[in-house]
Amino acid sequence: MDDIAIIAIGRNEGERLKRGLASIAGTGIPIIYVDSGSSDNSLEIAREAGAHIVELDMSVPFSAARARNVGAEAALALSPVPQFLQFIDGDCAIAVGWLDAAQNYLNDNPSVVLVTGWREEIDRNATVYNAMCDVEWHRPAGEIEECGGDLMVRSNAHQAIGGYNPVVIAGEDIDYCLRLGTQGKRVLLPVSMTHHDVAMTSFSQWWRRAVRAGHSYAHINDLYPGRSRREILRAFVYGLVLPIAAVTCLFVCRLALLGVIALYGLSYVKTAAGLVKNGQSIGESLHHAIYLSLSKFPNLLGITTYYRRKLQRSDMEIIEYK
Repeated sequence: MDDIAIIAIGRNEGERLKRGLASIAGTGIPIIYVDSGSSDNSLEIAREAGAHIVELDMSVPFSAARARNVGAEAALALSPVPQFLQFIDGDCAIAVGWLDAAQNYLNDNPSVVLVTGWREEIDRNATVYNAMCDVEWHRPAGEIEECGGDLMVRSNAHQAIGGYNPVVIAGEDIDYCLRLGTQGKRVLLPVSMTHHDVAMTSFSQWWRRAVRAGHSYAHINDLYPGRSRREILRAFVYGLVLPIAAVTCLFVCRLALLGVIALYGLSYVKTAAGLVKNGQSIGESLHHAIYLSLSKFPNLLGITTYYRRKLQRSDMEIIEYK
């Protein structure tokens, strides 16, 4: 454990941060907590946990990528310099056994530069939104190209690629992992890594998160042409083209409107069938497929937001859902 430093980022996480820092208590691992302008007691919680606190300069546009970079800089200034960096969001707690499993795997596999594991929702069945996130976190184990924000990486690989790209405000983890591919393999281990508290209780929160996902699709596709082409195309077809076709049919040929409705229905059935194939129950799949079908509309809004900002050369401000 002497070779690890933990970097936690957060803002107004309160009790979630307390739970997360408690999950590391007693390990002797240095903790860097990067706070992004909290107005609650997050800073006090971090101090009581013995974390080294870095307060992010909020006069500069915030991004999770910039917060992680600042935390990594503080970790790499430690003596001795940690060999591995464990990034974690402030609303997550590290699962028992993860740090040992991750460090041992990296020590035994020198060609691997990054490992991640399964993030699990603390209260999965509290809302449909929590359940959807829990499903999203459980991807097949093995060699991967991208992952989320909780991960352990070799510090020299992090430095070699210059850390996170601070201007990517959504999808920064995808960009980071893709660039790490130049340094070695990335692997998802079939073990629990973190317990997450998404605390998503309203439709509006889900909508904003889907808008952020659309922004991510557009930005990542700009950085890596073709990477998110399918997601962008589906958003335009189901979020724009078919609605326009439906309105046109009302005035030109109402019978053709049935064809548009049938296309939405087919997409819904295919989505639900895919979820069942991945192991979800039929009832949950039918429920989740409604939101996944509807998500094309906020996705499209996020995509157009990105391109508008790009054309206007305005700041890529974060899209928050909590």
